[in-house]
Amino acid sequence: MRIFIVLLIFLAALGSAIVQARTVEIDVHGMTCAFCVDTLQRTFTKFKTVSKVEVSLKHKKIRLETEGNQPSIDTIKQTVLDAGFTPINIAVQ
Repeated sequence: MRIFIVLLIFLAALGSAIVQARTVEIDVHGMTCAFCVDTLQRTFTKFKTVSKVEVSLKHKKIRLETEGNQPSIDTIKQTVLDAGFTPINIAVQ
């Protein structure tokens, strides 16, 4: 019985972590080279709530997997701007 309760608590915690995750895709203007990709990759990797960063030079997109609602959309926009690029469109999945 004790093992069942521990397993139930573990599954509940795992389920809540999955529900809180989100994917954010940002179309970026001004990304032209591998250095641009590296800059954005390093910038977003510094966020503790960002679990995965994918930057595509070909598609001019950044894809972030985040924990919960952090960082906020405004923070993401400002981070892209501070890195020297223009966020065109942001989609949250």
